Amino acid sequence: MSNNPTQLIEKMALELRTTLGEELLSKSVMIGIHTGGVWVAERLHAQLNLSNPLGQLDINFYRDDFSQGGLHPQVRPSTLPVDLEGKIIILVDDVLQSGRTIRAALNEIFDYGRPERVILAILVERSGRELPIQADVVGEQVVLEDDEQIRLTGPEPLTLQVVKR
Repeated sequence: MSNNPTQLIEKMALELRTTLGEELLSKSVMIGIHTGGVWVAERLHAQLNLSNPLGQLDINFYRDDFSQGGLHPQVRPSTLPVDLEGKIIILVDDVLQSGRTIRAALNEIFDYGRPERVILAILVERSGRELPIQADVVGEQVVLEDDEQIRLTGPEPLTLQVVKR
């Protein structure tokens, strides 16, 4: 696994430019999922020089598993600075594992309006999917053991590490 998130983010930016093209990219709205997804989205947003302001989602109220495993969410407000109706959304998160975070984020986004399209951009996609959710843009794919997880620390500097649970 790469320990350099900056290189992965550059790869993601190039793939987004290729996938969407400059015209659609300029009309897109980027939304990062708290916390690591916002850190990745801030860097992607700057690299792509997007004109729409960056949005931030806190999906804690939308999770179906926050009461399991002793999770006690700290809820922050979501900030979606533009109307999402009919927009192309680039949804950004740091790690895709089970798919539950993305499902919760999609539920929240659709509460704000019906986008034309949602593109999922993930820094690291790992094994362990529980829901049929797949990223469109991936910085890196890794296979980990069941007792391992990936942690993005930051915001400055951004670093990736594999840790045992």
